[in-house]
Amino acid sequence: MHGKLSDYWLQTHSILLKLYAWLQLYVRRCQEDAITVNAGYLAYVTLLSLVPLMAVAVAIFSAFPVFESFREGIENFIFTNFVPTSSEVIREHIGAFAGNASKMTTIGVGFLVVVALFLIRNVDGTLNRIWRIDKKRNPMISFAIYWMVLTLGPVLLGASLGVTSYILSLASIAEQGIPGLSGFILTLIPYFISILTFTLLYTIVPNTEVPFRAALPGAVFAAILFELSKQGFARYVSEFPSYEVIYGALATVPILFVWVYLSWIVVLLGAEVTVCIQHSLQAPLSKPEAESAQ
Repeated sequence: MHGKLSDYWLQTHSILLKLYAWLQLYVRRCQEDAITVNAGYLAYVTLLSLVPLMAVAVAIFSAFPVFESFREGIENFIFTNFVPTSSEVIREHIGAFAGNASKMTTIGVGFLVVVALFLIRNVDGTLNRIWRIDKKRNPMISFAIYWMVLTLGPVLLGASLGVTSYILSLASIAEQGIPGLSGFILTLIPYFISILTFTLLYTIVPNTEVPFRAALPGAVFAAILFELSKQGFARYVSEFPSYEVIYGALATVPILFVWVYLSWIVVLLGAEVTVCIQHSLQAPLSKPEAESAQ
């Protein structure tokens, strides 16, 4: 009996040492990669590219009439589930800007596309730096990937919303036997979409092979942190309306910037989790490495 307890203690102690070494590695990499600085840069680029992205998405939905009926539903879903506060005001402003952008000339539209691609390029560069990848893709391949993300993204979003609507319709039928089923599924949909989005981001964007078993935990971590951040930020803004007191009618601008900044921090923290798990899977921490992590 004493021998078994000793073995259990040794195993637990070994696991705790590995977990501590992994956490040390994670914190060190976050510091080396300057997560907060890169998140601020990506937030700035995102705000510059937000209207062009919306304008391109509107143009793509106009080109595919089958998804035109989903456009309003997609906007409602995004602003309700992924913008924590002032969603209606932000939606009106962005919609007005995107509507004005759609009236631009061909040269102006081309400039908007370039700005939208610029955001995707910077996300690609930031994640590859986190993965310590110096090898760059062929420019033509990079452009093809960026263009595919820009054009197929809204289409895939429309298709996913169609599938979601179908699932909810089935759930509403099944709700007769299980009350509250459709509402329960509806609350889980943002988590599933976030996990799927983060998983694709962490596996496709880095210019290296990322194992699914490393990307999935990072995506789950980022999705949970994203939902907690959304709830916490919404409560802070509602209970401590300092932005509205200081900025008045312009309060939506700093609120949107701060939220985009927090969102990018979540994305990069999830990427660091994926990198550290991938590192542990490919080269488990030895004793010297664990000591260096300290």
